Amino acid sequence: MDVVIVGGGLAGLAAARRLDRAGVDWLLVEASDRLGGRVATDVIDGWHLDRGFQVLNTAYPRLPALCDIDALDMRYFTPGVLVRRAGRLHRLENPLREPLSAPKTLGSGVGTLADRLKFAALATRCATYPPSRLLGAPEMTTQEALRKAGLSHRMIEEVLRPFLSGVFADRSLDTSSHVLAMVLRSFARGRIGVPAGGMGALPAAIAGPLPYPQLLINARVLSLASGMVVTEGGEIRCRSIIVATDPATAAQLLPSLPTPAMNGLTTYYFGAPQAPIAEPTLLLDGDRREIIANTIVMSNAAPEYAPAGQSLIAASTVGVAAPSGASEAVIRVELSRMYGVPTDDWQLLEIVSIPHALPAAPTPQARLRKPVALGGGLYVAGDHRDSPSLQGAMASGWRTAGSVLQDLGALTATTR
Repeated sequence: MDVVIVGGGLAGLAAARRLDRAGVDWLLVEASDRLGGRVATDVIDGWHLDRGFQVLNTAYPRLPALCDIDALDMRYFTPGVLVRRAGRLHRLENPLREPLSAPKTLGSGVGTLADRLKFAALATRCATYPPSRLLGAPEMTTQEALRKAGLSHRMIEEVLRPFLSGVFADRSLDTSSHVLAMVLRSFARGRIGVPAGGMGALPAAIAGPLPYPQLLINARVLSLASGMVVTEGGEIRCRSIIVATDPATAAQLLPSLPTPAMNGLTTYYFGAPQAPIAEPTLLLDGDRREIIANTIVMSNAAPEYAPAGQSLIAASTVGVAAPSGASEAVIRVELSRMYGVPTDDWQLLEIVSIPHALPAAPTPQARLRKPVALGGGLYVAGDHRDSPSLQGAMASGWRTAGSVLQDLGALTATTR
């Protein structure tokens, strides 16, 4: 083989797509029985349960090169959020996506008028400035960046902390301001939603054009060295190796690679005979109770996620804990308060705890795009080498494959 890719998540699949397009000989080996890594959907009794609450943003730059967004049959959320505060629901919408909502947003009960104007200005800068300018700005924590933008303590605590803690899996908001800028840029420029068939449709679409015999599942890698990958089934000799696994596995296979800290998320899925609200809008807790980061009625956006006549509600918390009847009871009470309806007749479908949901990205990151070539024909890809997001995983895999192709071309030229 020219190249062996270890790991069949979004980064590994993106790398395979670029290598396949270039016509090199490659093989992808995946330890589990499916492709997709952390992006998957379980279908249980007609319910579509993603492996934790995940969304797809149409503004991700790498997405169009890897799949046809229209073919994913997207189901979109409202471009904004609802905030439960002091017994009332308040709406904050994205005026860049919904210009007609600007007067309603400016007059909402979320933060002050100055807050809403300053946040709109921040989102506009992130949406319109080139990425190089955003990433060249002085780096600080997300919390510091929000304060520097002039946002009030109330706006940060009642809206932005619950929203961003669900995005970063980081309630302290120690995440780098460079990551914040890229996230706000995507949210301001794109639409947020899920494929009708679940988030697992994304890796399936990326893998679709690839030749099936070169995708080897149930093949756990035991060790590797320059020019050789050792699996449970035997040895594979190659010129280059891309390690596109989760960060912990990558560090085991490549001991010189530092293991980043990881942030966890837990998602509670409930089935209900009736939707607690009628719109597909993310609901935040503005009462500062810091238990539920966000919740949404998934089936309001994607009716396919629930059996006919039923509604699917997802609620996410930051961190992971052993599921218990006590934790379920607390979540039910919080959801009843946030939606303003009883939850006693809701059926708990599943609790999805993901300890390693996202790589932590505290300051200083210095550069989001970390080196992928380790020397000796070894490369590493994943969202821990780029921004901690689906976009980061796809971009990293594509970028790593480009580095491999460049080095293989140089190697070929020197051996002719």
